[in-house]
Amino acid sequence: MSVIKIEDVAHVRFRAPDLARMRAFVEDFGLSVVDDSAGRLVARGSGPVPVVHVTELGEAGFIGLAFRAESLEDLDRLAASEGLAVVDSDLPGGGRMVTLNDPDGHRVDVVAGQAHASPLATEASPPWNRAGAHDRLRATKRIAPGAAHVVRLGHVVLNVSDFRASERWYKDRFGFITSDEIQVAPEFSIGAFLRCDRGDTPTDHHTLFLLQGPKGPGFNHAAYEVSDLDDLMRGHQRLKDAGRDAEWGVGRHVLGSQVFDYWRDPWGHTLEHWTDGDLFTADDGSNISNLQELLGVQWGPQMPPTMG
Repeated sequence: MSVIKIEDVAHVRFRAPDLARMRAFVEDFGLSVVDDSAGRLVARGSGPVPVVHVTELGEAGFIGLAFRAESLEDLDRLAASEGLAVVDSDLPGGGRMVTLNDPDGHRVDVVAGQAHASPLATEASPPWNRAGAHDRLRATKRIAPGAAHVVRLGHVVLNVSDFRASERWYKDRFGFITSDEIQVAPEFSIGAFLRCDRGDTPTDHHTLFLLQGPKGPGFNHAAYEVSDLDDLMRGHQRLKDAGRDAEWGVGRHVLGSQVFDYWRDPWGHTLEHWTDGDLFTADDGSNISNLQELLGVQWGPQMPPTMG
């Protein structure tokens, strides 16, 4: 049994030497800045989560990630188990938090009691006409130019030095369930896609992916859900027109099934737009997969060597 079962991922936190430059990027990416004071930049999506991306002023780098606990009682139980203090969060939405460090030193905040933000207004998604299902009649379809509508942070991928040690650490504390484990030889796996245990409530195929590879421990990428495929492509065009650094996409993954589009911020941190991902409950169990499925696509360009 785990100490608690987290509800979802909450936000990621970075450092950058130029907050104005980071602000321009996150707005091109489709995030809305809600605080740019006191040496930090805080951004949200259009959904009810008040914070999905934080940048502190300083030398460029990844600081850590945050998960959302289901209750303040869960947060107290986690703090007691770890011998840590529960403190007030100074981010929009308030609430309380506990800060841990995983086996590779990644900062892991766990938050609870945040006030929900009012959802931001977004454009209604025009219906699609498919063969045999024509839902748009006597009307044109026009996608206005602009940034994608990021709704929420969906998952974070971390490079780790010892997959099994990190897997135990995250599962023991937060109740993750393996969706797909990446086995490269009999009895040897290098990573796994982990989903939240929310019982009968469907949850993303993965909220966290841990990968042991040649690059050593560190940040791999963070992935943000957008409204739909049209919105993802609109965002792709906005980032391309702005001269942003494209990394991989557009394509559809095998594991998780989502349509993806990867970009780098001005300091090389990879952020992903995605849509149409798989959802599973706790009863859907776990699978053993392989490197080919991890790296493969159902359609779209193959993973560039610079990512692998």
